[in-house]
Amino acid sequence: MSTAADGPEPRPDGAPGPPGDVSLAVVAREWTRLGLTGFGGPPAHIALLRRLLVDRMRWMDAREFEDANAACGLLPGPASTQLAIFCAYRVAGPAGAVIGGLGFIVPAVVLVLALSELFLTRSPPLWVRGAGAGAGAAVAAVAAQAARGLLVPSLARTRQSGRGRQIRWAVYVAAAGVTAALAGAWVVLALLASGAAEYVARREPGQPAAGLFAPFALAPAKAGLGALVWTAIKVGALSFGGGFVIIPLMQSDAVHAYHWMTNAQFLNAVALGQVTPGPVVATVSAVGFAAHGLPGGVLAAVVAFAPSFSFVLLGGGRFERIRANTSARAFLDGAGPAAIGAILGAAVVLALALHEAWQWPLLAAAMVALLALRRGVVPTLLGAGAIGVLLALLGAPVPG
Repeated sequence: MSTAADGPEPRPDGAPGPPGDVSLAVVAREWTRLGLTGFGGPPAHIALLRRLLVDRMRWMDAREFEDANAACGLLPGPASTQLAIFCAYRVAGPAGAVIGGLGFIVPAVVLVLALSELFLTRSPPLWVRGAGAGAGAAVAAVAAQAARGLLVPSLARTRQSGRGRQIRWAVYVAAAGVTAALAGAWVVLALLASGAAEYVARREPGQPAAGLFAPFALAPAKAGLGALVWTAIKVGALSFGGGFVIIPLMQSDAVHAYHWMTNAQFLNAVALGQVTPGPVVATVSAVGFAAHGLPGGVLAAVVAFAPSFSFVLLGGGRFERIRANTSARAFLDGAGPAAIGAILGAAVVLALALHEAWQWPLLAAAMVALLALRRGVVPTLLGAGAIGVLLALLGAPVPG
């Protein structure tokens, strides 16, 4: 028999109890557990949330959970993070959304910041540099795997549409891919322009045409706190298609525009975001750490995750209507393929950022492990890091 501390007792028909009556202590416990054990990125997060909400506690039924997942996928920002926040909102109200969201996010941010102190300091020991170089060599393969995971279902859905839609889909993927590979600072425009173009192509007569949101392409000229806040806003509000689309958004600012990090350090930061549990967007805290130390890392995380909390707290009661919103679906049908292209472009940039000759065979091995053998991301990165440590101790050159 369930107690008040365990949340609502399921009804005999198996339906969940009424929303908002799960204790905040239970939300804190369960969502922090998810934040500590959620290795594997968004697919793993969604599976863990479904197991908790639908299978184990029966706080939501399967249809409601799938609708919530689909609605979060239509929003900008990291979808699995928003789903975690919304599910906490559904079972414990606004306070539950805040406590559950923090429980899911904070462990990842703390771990990334702690590891940043080790990997991103000015003079890390040789074995740390070797581990970073080894894991960094595999990051491009992780990006390629993430793109493939999105590409296959997106292409399958597009094949059910008309030829015009299929052509536009290919254009969106190609345009964002080339932009991410050659002009990362403009990838935000590619995402927004693709979404706007699809909205215009499918809008009903009489509907206003969408703008291109050009202000998102602007950036502060100086590498101060304002620049870091702007980078974090773009990361948190424009992560269409999953956490990896933030890579081109961050790399252009962190490495090329403001010189907060070297390419090698950026590869390390991306690897840290992958080997830690919880949301991949926590990677932005490593960028903030490199820019302005621990306060910068905390600030970047707060700014990047603020849109996710805002979407749920301000619009959580309207989530059921988001899936039926044709304008939102049309925009995502353009921005989604563009996000895939951006991730593919990011994979190219990440591969070209490798400095040492021995990193290329390691990248090839990671490609085989992830794409052909379908190994997990975390074991692959840890294995690549271990090889990097061994090679560094044997005298192989490593990035400074």
